[in-house]
Amino acid sequence: MRKIIKDRQIVTDDWQHLEDETVLPATGNITVSITRWQKQHDRLRLHEGSLGVRLSGNDPLEDIVADLPFLQLVVLQFPVFTDGRCYSYARLLRERYHFAGEIRAQGDVLQDQLFYMSQCGINSFELAATERLTEALAAFDVFSESYQATVLRPDPLYRRR
Repeated sequence: MRKIIKDRQIVTDDWQHLEDETVLPATGNITVSITRWQKQHDRLRLHEGSLGVRLSGNDPLEDIVADLPFLQLVVLQFPVFTDGRCYSYARLLRERYHFAGEIRAQGDVLQDQLFYMSQCGINSFELAATERLTEALAAFDVFSESYQATVLRPDPLYRRR
């Protein structure tokens, strides 16, 4: 089983990421691409288990907004560490759309980015280097304060003084 960081703890991941052509299992927690979600929306909603959708920065976030009440997980895919579009998606999911479920960063996610991703509302991380998860936990404590308003601290530092 794959290990991930969720809510600042190393846990076993109980989600299965299905490819578009993979047969839908009878039960279990699954994620599907936004393409598959759009094509099999009604069938997937009948699935026995939790549902999640995977998005890249190229996918329109607005296409899943109406479905957020049916989703327990939104996976934001970072194909390269320099692609920051999904930071905005995470913040929009939390602040504008009030999504309370799990938001996961997946892909080329570096330890140096974990603190900033968490400030945007991402609360789980699927790192490629799973052998470094314990080291990665330290990234959350690199900074004790942030000057800007964040999802975790809506007031900027000057208002918290």
